[in-house]
Amino acid sequence: MGVLSHFIFMNGNGMKRMFSHGARVSVLGALLLCGFARVFFAASPAVALPLAPSFAARSLDGKVVASTQLAGKAYIVNFFASWCPPCCAEVPDMVALQKKYERNGFTFIGVAVNENVPAIRAFITKNHITYPVVMADDKIVSAFSRYVSGGLNAIPTSFVVNPSGRISLVITGARSKDDFEKIIVDTLKKTGTPQ
Repeated sequence: MGVLSHFIFMNGNGMKRMFSHGARVSVLGALLLCGFARVFFAASPAVALPLAPSFAARSLDGKVVASTQLAGKAYIVNFFASWCPPCCAEVPDMVALQKKYERNGFTFIGVAVNENVPAIRAFITKNHITYPVVMADDKIVSAFSRYVSGGLNAIPTSFVVNPSGRISLVITGARSKDDFEKIIVDTLKKTGTPQ
């Protein structure tokens, strides 16, 4: 059994499909989740953005990826799986944006759920992923689950963390390159990081 027994993958329109251990169980139909699958924190300046959870994991290239190393940087933690079609659809755009914005201190961090190491290594190679990818475990899933209504049970789910170390946005469902780029640029602008 993987980290979670059931995961739902979502496309950008809020369509949900449930998978159990990587196999399709049922199509749940069109559901809107958290207003077109987006949860925005801090609608007003009086509400403080939540601190991103501390985490540390070893990436598949053997390097430690830790929130302490990312202090002062903008990053997006993306929970995904190689068997999830919407996840696979957004990876090429994430790879391109990583290349474009890494010089500004930005990075994606992929967290592979319900996967095995050989499958993810092959996926990384096939998709030319240059950002760090770690294997999900109960600790990292639990750390991020508290920021999603009902817990982290859908993929792809992405957590946008600003350079102040706070979660500014949670995105459930796949996003286009333009959507991700706007989010990255907005996050970097708010911190005065040059484009």
